[in-house]
Amino acid sequence: MKTTIALSGVLLCFFGLKAGGQTRAADFQITKITKNLISTPQFTYSGAEQFQSDQRNRWLEVEVEFTAVPDWTDELTFKYYILYNGKLLTGDVTHTNVAGGRGNRSVMYVSPRTLARFADNRGITANMFQNIAVQIVQQGAVKDELSLARAPAEWFATMPQVAGFVLNKNETPFASLYWDRYEQIKAPAR
Repeated sequence: MKTTIALSGVLLCFFGLKAGGQTRAADFQITKITKNLISTPQFTYSGAEQFQSDQRNRWLEVEVEFTAVPDWTDELTFKYYILYNGKLLTGDVTHTNVAGGRGNRSVMYVSPRTLARFADNRGITANMFQNIAVQIVQQGAVKDELSLARAPAEWFATMPQVAGFVLNKNETPFASLYWDRYEQIKAPAR
């Protein structure tokens, strides 16, 4: 009996250590994807005529929360795949100077006009967003992927993609907001 218990303990330790030894924490991990329909921010300024935006129109905001193990990362690219009303809208953003830790965030937007266009000018409803996936890519290698709804990895890979409609924060009226909340966006090459 003692031999069986001792052998069981040795095997448990061996397989536990082996499994633990093979499991290495990923350098980057997406922990949460959130989608919101939000209105255009309103700004007051002087020196020109002011126009009000239609506050009934909504932007799609997709926010990703992630962790980073390295103290600092020079560049990380986030690829967004938004399955909306049967169309796969895609876009990516490259962040620079990413600090290690939890609670890091990336965000992308889809404009009200784009949502109307791909909704065939019908009212926008929550069930039009079939799924959203985000990948973290570093130097061409996918480091992590997460989907909002349960789905196999790279469920979007064989679908026709529509690029150019998923915008990074700097391409929207939200550019000047929440600088400390989101990772720095790499400036376009000149």
